[in-house]
Amino acid sequence: MTALNPAGWRPEMNAGGADDSTTFTGNRALMLEEPLLFEIGSTETTGVDFDEDVAAADLGPLARSAPIGLPGLSESETVRHYTRLSRQNYAIDLGLFPLGSCTMKHNPRLNEKVARMPGFADVHPLQPQETVQGAYAVIHELAEWLVTLTGMHAVAMSPKAGAHGELCGVLCIKAALAARGEDRRVLLVPESAHGTNPATAAFAGFTVEDIPANAEGRVDLAALEERLGPDVAGVMITNPNTCGLFERDLKAISDAVHAAGGYIYCDGANFNAIVGRVRPGDLGVDAMHINLHKTFSTPHGGGGPGSGPVVLSAALAPFAPLPFVTKDGDRFRLIEEENAGEAHPDSFGRMTAFHGQMGMFTRALAYILSHGADGLKQVSEDAVINANYVLRSLEDVLEAPFAASGPCMHEALFSDKGLAEGFSTLDIAKGLIDEGYHPMTVYFPLVVHGAMLIEPTETESKAVLDQFIGALRSIALRAKNGDPALKSAPHFAPRARLDETLAARKPVLRWEG
Repeated sequence: MTALNPAGWRPEMNAGGADDSTTFTGNRALMLEEPLLFEIGSTETTGVDFDEDVAAADLGPLARSAPIGLPGLSESETVRHYTRLSRQNYAIDLGLFPLGSCTMKHNPRLNEKVARMPGFADVHPLQPQETVQGAYAVIHELAEWLVTLTGMHAVAMSPKAGAHGELCGVLCIKAALAARGEDRRVLLVPESAHGTNPATAAFAGFTVEDIPANAEGRVDLAALEERLGPDVAGVMITNPNTCGLFERDLKAISDAVHAAGGYIYCDGANFNAIVGRVRPGDLGVDAMHINLHKTFSTPHGGGGPGSGPVVLSAALAPFAPLPFVTKDGDRFRLIEEENAGEAHPDSFGRMTAFHGQMGMFTRALAYILSHGADGLKQVSEDAVINANYVLRSLEDVLEAPFAASGPCMHEALFSDKGLAEGFSTLDIAKGLIDEGYHPMTVYFPLVVHGAMLIEPTETESKAVLDQFIGALRSIALRAKNGDPALKSAPHFAPRARLDETLAARKPVLRWEG
């Protein structure tokens, strides 16, 4: 949909004829077309009035020497611009977000209320330690919960997100091997692992080798055991894996890897499926990051960096990064580099300038305390039930490659097998937009052709799931029957289907007037 340029308007355009089928504004009822700020405002004006007697000389070095090139808008124009743009966006507050592996659950407003309390919202990382005892107490208590829930020995709180946490865990493994005087250079990454794992391993200086999946979509244990040797530093595994399946052989895998002198890194992106039910430490995991925005329902990004604490086994805990919070009696201290020798001499160093993201910590602890241990157990149970409800409700119209091997965990996985000739996963995803839904994760995991990965989470009701299932069933049947209209979907979105190949190869990232 392209808006007509008001500057080019002519009287005959509203006088009937061919132009009758096109709106003058480009708007469609309450779906408002929104131009760029540069097209609304003018670089020759400003939305703020200044006293006429203020001369450039009065501004000293702050005075501009050349035009700034930014458009001037009034307050109402600015507010309307961003409000209209927000109406063209999809959000968890609008509806179900079925992205697989992302755990896009509802964020309880209680968490937000606590994060905005004075002393949390306005805390500064450079404050004297005696003025932030409450913040340290929150970090310390959250750390204790994470260690308890995972059955691990310690936790590094500073990593800012999942991939950052992966790097933290891998660097701990690297430091532990160096302390043993070993130079192992290979990390094994199963096909069913999270997609960022190979990149993290390579970034840390390791060579990555794949381990195939078996017919059930799980790690091929025999292939892994055959590859183990003195050059293998460890295995990066995801459990539940990216096919939405629990790795039943994880204890056998960890036993074999430990016997060969390696370590187990477990990607914790899918911890929401097992929290309160399974402790990764009991399965032999040495390091695992936890996405607080996923399992413990803090917003993705959280108004700044995310948060990916890394829990560690006793074998890796001595190598954790700085800084960390420790408790002495009823007081808390932040152990920094200058005094690390007294308690943490083998740390591999520092990953970030400051100790994590306070807003994410506060939201996560509020979520944990509001649920309690029993409530967190119900979280994972409900997430698994919802995913299996989606799986069994759609397996007759969409091929579910691993449905025969038993229940899934928190994600339902489908493929594009069985669609009409020329129709693909992309057509189903675009069709969902016309039904008012953000598409599911598509073409991931790579082990399934035309993959469609759906994670409903535990926060969606049966009524919400029934509506989503009905919409997806309808689109799937249209794709199986070869409905040509589906090839050009979406039809009702603010923009029509993009040429994704051209957009990736020749992106337009700059406005030119």
